[in-house]
Amino acid sequence: MARRPLPRILSTGSAQIARSRELARTAADSATDVLHPLITITRGLRRLAAAGRRRWAETPKDKRGPLLFLVASVVLVVALVPYGPLLAAIALMAAAAWQGRDRRPPAPEGPDESQTQRLKSLYEALVPYFSTPEDPAPAYAHGGEWEKAFPAYDFDESGRITHLLVRYPAYFPDGEPEARARIEQLLHAKSGRGREYHFAWDEEGNELTVTVLSPLPTDIAAQRFVTAPGETVLGFTDASQVQRTLPLTHGEERRDVPPVVWRTGIRSTEPHLLVMGQPGSGTSTLLRSIALQALQYGDVVIVDGGGTGEYACLTGRDGVLAVESGLAGALASLEWASTETERRLIAANRARQAGHPAPDDTKRPLWILLDRPSAFSHLAAADGRKDPQALLQVPLRHGRAAGVTVVVADQFDSADALSDGVRQHTRARVVLGPATPVQLEAVLGARPHTTPVAQVPPGRGYARLGTGPVHRLQVPSTPDPYDDATSDADRQAVLALLPPRTRPADAEGVEAEPVPAEAVVVESS
Repeated sequence: MARRPLPRILSTGSAQIARSRELARTAADSATDVLHPLITITRGLRRLAAAGRRRWAETPKDKRGPLLFLVASVVLVVALVPYGPLLAAIALMAAAAWQGRDRRPPAPEGPDESQTQRLKSLYEALVPYFSTPEDPAPAYAHGGEWEKAFPAYDFDESGRITHLLVRYPAYFPDGEPEARARIEQLLHAKSGRGREYHFAWDEEGNELTVTVLSPLPTDIAAQRFVTAPGETVLGFTDASQVQRTLPLTHGEERRDVPPVVWRTGIRSTEPHLLVMGQPGSGTSTLLRSIALQALQYGDVVIVDGGGTGEYACLTGRDGVLAVESGLAGALASLEWASTETERRLIAANRARQAGHPAPDDTKRPLWILLDRPSAFSHLAAADGRKDPQALLQVPLRHGRAAGVTVVVADQFDSADALSDGVRQHTRARVVLGPATPVQLEAVLGARPHTTPVAQVPPGRGYARLGTGPVHRLQVPSTPDPYDDATSDADRQAVLALLPPRTRPADAEGVEAEPVPAEAVVVESS
């Protein structure tokens, strides 16, 4: 059957819709301008009628008769006077136009006294950075005109700056990160601490746009995200940073939120992830979120160096190959993962040489999640054993081709204990919790275009995938469901995502969920 071409309305639908919306908006504005007098008179008549009804309701019943007689007499006199009805209609229209006028107070044309003083102090603080003695006509000088330096600005109800456009001289070295950092730190301090500011530098136009960012949502619970295989949602960011949104469910409410999506697999340029943070910043929460998403399509091996039991909810679940919190178990699991990576590489290579597709047992993704591996490094050195991070060389180096993904989470105070292999092969980076600009640059490789604040909620930080931009990040709430401090809503959300529990092959006496008879028949066959 021959293919029919798509209708023209489908091929150019988006452009026509945008053009139709623009025409409708222009027509509505024109109609409003033309009909403005009629709208004003109609609004005035409605206000006069409402005032008449209120006056009639406030009049006592014994005085309503004389009032009606007085009104009727006035109407009769107006009707008998020459040109009386015409003059009465003109007077009524004039009164309606007066009553229907816009009574809102006019917006102030400029900043008030306090706002002007704040802009002046900000201008004076920038003079040492944006001026030089060799400039014959400096745009920044003590006692100069701040209006030319700040052509656009906005304030909130408390009088603090929410938006500011700064024009600076062309000789300012805006291409140097150190020079930019000094200006950003100054604007952050003078515009009000405790808020996050976004700095957009326009080197061609010599302009800096400062915008106050709204807080990221912290009430998004763990759930099934609408993603393709190989995509993992690390968290959520600002709408201006990404061109994609995900439909999320929050109770009975549904909303679209822009995500930070990390892509893994053969075509990924950032196949492994490194997460750094302070204690209590949410690194374990992010690993639990990644594990719940990874179990939808693959298998997971978890090594908990913290030993706090925050991954006990995953023990014995379908797809969870191991949850180790001891040194011996961690070494055994990582050694098996290294051997499995080599086996997958050899099997896939043999299949390619024979001209066959890769075997099915090499296609299922394998995830290796390590929480605080530096703790095992100290124990292994004290016990004379091999460092568990040394067993990550093969999965880190060849994991992309074998379908193996490594995620490492650790704390800043143990950053020196991370091996060179982890540092070199983890191109996707996440920093959670409070961090200095130096720490952010050391982990992410670049400073964010926003100012970090001292107090942040758990799971709040920054993410950078490869050489891409630095995004603000808020990890979805994925707490340990066995923790007593977890709310019931978050606990139920995590439990709903857990795979069914199965009986481990090397353990007895462990409670397991019943397996259907059909599954047993399939496995035995």
